[in-house]
Amino acid sequence: MSTLLLASEDPSVAAPLRAIIESLPHEVLGEVTEPSQLNTEVVRLAPQVIIACAATPSRDLLDNLRALSTSCPRPVVMFASDPRRDVIRSAVEAGVSAYVVDGWAPERVTPIIEAACARFEAHEAVKKELCATQHKLAERKVIEKAKGIVMQQRGLSEEHAYSALRKMAMDQNLALAEVARRVIAVAHLLA
Repeated sequence: MSTLLLASEDPSVAAPLRAIIESLPHEVLGEVTEPSQLNTEVVRLAPQVIIACAATPSRDLLDNLRALSTSCPRPVVMFASDPRRDVIRSAVEAGVSAYVVDGWAPERVTPIIEAACARFEAHEAVKKELCATQHKLAERKVIEKAKGIVMQQRGLSEEHAYSALRKMAMDQNLALAEVARRVIAVAHLLA
């Protein structure tokens, strides 16, 4: 069972979908009809999934979903009538995990929600891995720069400069990247 927040600028369009969802093992926590209230309601209600419903998603709805994907990421399922490629791409770029055209059959709704959740989790895992890799690369660049400074100032080989940085890190009980940042800062002060 998932907790859901419905988002639709036209409640009459969302009413049939809401009836289907309420007949399934999901809990509808609320419904947002004004896209600008989406972030506030997600923070207040903390739904597991957002279900958006629109004939064609408006720019306002997509902009608010995009902002939400940054501030409070959640799986988003968009049920729409518009099959145009550019609309689908805009929705996906706004953080929509599943864009479903005319697919409200009761037996399809739960698998669609589950697939959207799985896709969202996979996407979040890739984002975290990318962030960690970028962080490691940035630290590696700082260490390399500090190593170059130590090599130049002390006349050491690359291997000995790296060993000196590691020894400083161990002696000060600091991460190697932090010692490297300090070496660079001191070098800039003395330059």
